[in-house]
Amino acid sequence: MQAGGRRFDPGTLHMSYPVPAVGTAAPEFTLDSTAGAKVTLGAYRGKQPVLLAFFPLAFTSTCTAELCAFSEDWSAFEGKGVAVLPISVDSVPSLREYRTKYAMRLDLASDFRRDAARAYGTLNDERFYSNRAYFLIDRDGIVRWSHIEGKNGERRANSEILEEIGKLT
Repeated sequence: MQAGGRRFDPGTLHMSYPVPAVGTAAPEFTLDSTAGAKVTLGAYRGKQPVLLAFFPLAFTSTCTAELCAFSEDWSAFEGKGVAVLPISVDSVPSLREYRTKYAMRLDLASDFRRDAARAYGTLNDERFYSNRAYFLIDRDGIVRWSHIEGKNGERRANSEILEEIGKLT
């Protein structure tokens, strides 16, 4: 596909919102979840660190592999006292079906209005979904680590994420 005389790769990033820097306060959000309740980042403040895992779309191969890996390694994340919060632009009913189909142990959050993706600089404006990205937020609500994938078909291994979590203590 051509765009402006150059080859256009639909897997590349197209973002126009700033990404919160490491060491700064994490943007607050309120999202609906597959648990049937609203989830806010502030609810974790003072209690436990949070790993925000933005993923493009439910029912896609890389996203499914990533979220199933989170489920498989659930005890490792839980053992480190970190809440894992996967976020996508899919609707809550779609995310519930997705979670059920793959027997995921974690609740998923719906950023259907794309507010969190904008706040974290992960919204792909051309595709209108979030690029794959990770933000590790400490108990005080400060971004301690972040990574945005160069291509949405790539993902961080849980071992790498758990290593970053280990640096929080």
